[in-house]
Amino acid sequence: MNEETKYMNPYLAGFLLGLLIVLAIYLNGDGLGASGAVKNTVIGTIQAVAPHSQIPYMKSYNATHPDSPWKTWLIWEIIGLIIGAFVSGLIHNRNKFVIEHGPRISSKTRLVAAVIGGMLFGIGSQFGRGCTSGAGLDGMAVFSVAGFLVTFVIFGTGYILAPFFKKLWL
Repeated sequence: MNEETKYMNPYLAGFLLGLLIVLAIYLNGDGLGASGAVKNTVIGTIQAVAPHSQIPYMKSYNATHPDSPWKTWLIWEIIGLIIGAFVSGLIHNRNKFVIEHGPRISSKTRLVAAVIGGMLFGIGSQFGRGCTSGAGLDGMAVFSVAGFLVTFVIFGTGYILAPFFKKLWL
């Protein structure tokens, strides 16, 4: 007997996410976003391994950010996200290592595709000056034209490309 998985109502989840974004902007003067935390982690790692690096980006970053990149609130946002996801998984008995894939694709191919897709998305988030949460959700929360545009392009691209990848999942 298959037990149906219960998830939060998507309308309630969207409403709570919107409240969280408004609260983050009010309290921190900045919205949510994962790409900034990844960037700070990379910069902090480079500073630890090669403190006298001559990379031009590092010089400009250090000139405008005198504090350690590890001290930004974005790092704590991601740590909280990971802990929160783990606790939620414990509460709802969902902490399992699962590689989801369709019948026409292997687990290995799925992992390779996920890594490549994640890398492309990470590169794109730097060109776009933020990830979907930073550029899209936060941008829309402050009625930024760019926020609406990037969200439209992200989801539009997904709808355009979905038919090409659908055969791998069904």
